[in-house]
Amino acid sequence: MILEHAILPVRSGSEPEFEAAFTQARPLISGQPGFRSLSLSRSIESPNLYLLLVEWDSVEAHTDGFRTSSGYESWKALLHHFYDPFPVVEHFAEAM
Repeated sequence: MILEHAILPVRSGSEPEFEAAFTQARPLISGQPGFRSLSLSRSIESPNLYLLLVEWDSVEAHTDGFRTSSGYESWKALLHHFYDPFPVVEHFAEAM
């Protein structure tokens, strides 16, 4: 299992629109081969920051699967314009 981690810096003031768009985008990722689970959490101290955690079977399920799919194109159209700056995505494997 691989854990994708991203801090999503949403333009201040557009959080309600982002959350509505994310609700629309969620099925685009959850139906992908190799997808396991997803959580989106909002920062208490910095309410325009969101923590996205996605569990995948492998890094390739995310990078070669989802990111090359038509679903990802729709995901980008729904969500990417909210970010400033664009988030850094990292993949983690269990250490122990």
